[in-house]
Amino acid sequence: MRVDAGLAKLLGLSRTVVAEIAAAGEVHLDGDPAGKSDRLVAGAWLEVSLPEAGDPLEVKAVPVDGLRIVHQDDDIVVVDKPIGVAVHPSPGWEGPTVVGGLAAAGLRISTSGAAERQGVVHRLDAGTTGVMVVAKSERAYTLLKRAFKERTVEKRYHALVQGHPDPSRGTIDAPIDRHPKYDYKFAVVTGGKPSVTHYETVEAFRAASLVDVKLETGRTHQIRVHFAAVKHPCVGDLTYGADPVLARKFDLQRQWLHARALGFEHPSDGSWVSFTSEYPTDLQHVLDGLREVDD
Repeated sequence: MRVDAGLAKLLGLSRTVVAEIAAAGEVHLDGDPAGKSDRLVAGAWLEVSLPEAGDPLEVKAVPVDGLRIVHQDDDIVVVDKPIGVAVHPSPGWEGPTVVGGLAAAGLRISTSGAAERQGVVHRLDAGTTGVMVVAKSERAYTLLKRAFKERTVEKRYHALVQGHPDPSRGTIDAPIDRHPKYDYKFAVVTGGKPSVTHYETVEAFRAASLVDVKLETGRTHQIRVHFAAVKHPCVGDLTYGADPVLARKFDLQRQWLHARALGFEHPSDGSWVSFTSEYPTDLQHVLDGLREVDD
């Protein structure tokens, strides 16, 4: 295994960050400086000097257009996240965030978690819309984090994928990890983290299929990676190999993927609660267009 890939796994850092550390001469194998592409071998003595942690990222209280509060009480706030909004600040992201939007709305959320992601118990990509929950109380944060870890939360997505999955209803069980070549992507990788996606086709068009997806696990980009791996990438998902023609036809600027429903035991009393989100305008436009073409 390469130094950058191995250290990324060991330290939980991106390969880009590891490469920068190696370039600064802070990685040594058996006492000698090691580059990012050098190979790790069994029994070698590996030394790494990590840079000091920087200041926590600032959460800016900025109103977010289209961020809709679906439900709130003393323990949780459920929101319908619009397109182009990250869940929390991250290096290189200068756009709006869910936590910043909640702060601008005057909502106090849990102080648990890293400074820039307090109250965040799960995430959606900036390019994925739909329903998600943020913890307001410390009790809710603890119980919801445990529920996501133990997979007792029901997460359902709708995805428009190219072609027609065969069978029309099934399970994709394939391990996922960081892409071995492209740090910004993920891939089905031997030895990766167990990842299971259940799906069912709910509407078929000539060029694409609308599928209802239930996640058993919650890996980064899981739906996008799994459907790309079976040759049915999400429409508009150029990162994972989608044909741009179909997206261009309906002026779709991102992957067709929507967090449709979320269900979990409420942290206050254990009662089951569920929330849904309607399709945003850009996704509905694609469906309407495909139906017109098929008529």
